[in-house]
Amino acid sequence: MKLVRAATALLLVVGAASLSAQQPGRPLTLSREEQAAIAALQTAAASPDRAAQDAALAAARTAARGADARYAIAHYQLEISRARGDYAAQAQAVDAIVDSGLATPEELPSLLANQLSRAYSANDMARVERLMARTVELQPNNVAALADYAQYKSRVRSPVTGAADRLLSVSLFGRAIDAAEAAGRPAPESVYRRALTVAFDATQRINGAPPLAPQVAPQAILFGQKLVAAYPTPVNWRDALLAYRDLAPSDPALALDIRRLMRAADALGGEREYLEFAGLLGTAGLHGEAKALLDEGVARGVLDPGKPAIAAAVAAATRQAAAGRAALPGLRTRAAAGTGAQAVAAGDAFFAYGQYPEAATLYAAALQKQGEDPNLINSRLGAALALAGRGPEAAAALQAVTGPRADLAHYWLTWLAHRPAAT
Repeated sequence: MKLVRAATALLLVVGAASLSAQQPGRPLTLSREEQAAIAALQTAAASPDRAAQDAALAAARTAARGADARYAIAHYQLEISRARGDYAAQAQAVDAIVDSGLATPEELPSLLANQLSRAYSANDMARVERLMARTVELQPNNVAALADYAQYKSRVRSPVTGAADRLLSVSLFGRAIDAAEAAGRPAPESVYRRALTVAFDATQRINGAPPLAPQVAPQAILFGQKLVAAYPTPVNWRDALLAYRDLAPSDPALALDIRRLMRAADALGGEREYLEFAGLLGTAGLHGEAKALLDEGVARGVLDPGKPAIAAAVAAATRQAAAGRAALPGLRTRAAAGTGAQAVAAGDAFFAYGQYPEAATLYAAALQKQGEDPNLINSRLGAALALAGRGPEAAAALQAVTGPRADLAHYWLTWLAHRPAAT
């Protein structure tokens, strides 16, 4: 049997965006009998005569001997079934095109999406997963496909594969975010938020069960950083910093400084959070900051001064802050000729009273002395300079931070990048 190359006009291609018929870009190898039958089918497909269409489809299927012919016939079946609104025949045609192995890379995404939708409707989750995996293999930079597959894997609750599923989910979310950012735009906000939630939950004990994947804590922190860099709303800052606070190394000084950033980012919550933070500041001897925080809570309506416990806390902080303010000049004098520890303590005191330029000067002096942690000093120096509106200097200090405080410095740099110009 002699084979000939079919004219491209005989072929129809399913568009990538929807199952619509277009002229193809793939020539097929057909026998003369197959070519004649498919040419008749093309003519029938263009007519409104259903009987003629059905007869032409049947004749073409009888003549078909190879995969190329079946691929072409499936395209015409798809065109005809779409015109009729025959969804069962459309599904059959889509499956035939995919199964032929001849679908082009441009065709496959919409074909697989059609199959995926039907698999969901049929609750065939095994097929859903296979189709999702194939889709991201075909389109490794498709942000929506990667995120959807990641979300699907995050919901698997198998006692056997649960940890591996969660690790894959976190990896897929990371790929989705990286793909979007590599294209010069942030991923959708929902992708960052889902990524943060899935990664954070993997590190937590839920209903007494051990964490599924505690090793993804760094990714959770990274997702939080990327979330607020792309979408710096107070809600996102709060969610990102709460996750970071829970995942950060256990260190009272670091926990206090994370809360300072939460306050700067307008990410503190209700009464309990204000009172807890004020208590930490009081324990650290930072009474000026505790008073300012409590006053802020009252002014914002978060704290009710009519409650005896809150009224007592405000009164105590007011007394202690007055005494502490009187001690500031002496602290600065002793720091000038004293140790690095004295310079840090003085810097902390001035920071607590919102005197950020003075605090920065003292932290900078502490860096020139010996015996203190430069990462702690640089992180607080950067925060003081940022709050003082001295952006470039703040960035330089924060970029020098390494070790356990590097993530905090990164968050401050993000806050600095989005902060309105100082007034």
